[in-house]
Amino acid sequence: MNFKINQDYLKIILRVSMALVWFINGLFCKLLNMVPRHQEIVGRILGENHAFLITKAIGVGELFMVVWIFSRIKSKWCSIAQIGLVVTMNIIEAILAPDLLLFGRGNLFIALLFVIAVYINEFLLVGINTTSENAVS
Repeated sequence: MNFKINQDYLKIILRVSMALVWFINGLFCKLLNMVPRHQEIVGRILGENHAFLITKAIGVGELFMVVWIFSRIKSKWCSIAQIGLVVTMNIIEAILAPDLLLFGRGNLFIALLFVIAVYINEFLLVGINTTSENAVS
């Protein structure tokens, strides 16, 4: 019983942590431009002419990801989308803009940890239901 409760909390903690990553990067780093390097990365990869607008659009997309994570609608697809986006984005950045990344190519390691957390949360803890309906009395 105690183990199940701990797994339930783990699942909630992972979900909130994932959503926070998308929220912080979307709102603070991109929409509010508190980390200008994000727009520089977009400019390097997609061109300077529209970097401002594309960065804002990416930020809005990241906020939509937060809503999708918490909605739990098609959660497997949400997890696959997160994994695909994070892997693709980090590989492109490591190739085209490593000097602009916080940890250079080391960002790939952090991305890998994030992807592992997403995978564990959705595919390894899949039998864990965080609602109280399935609680054993």
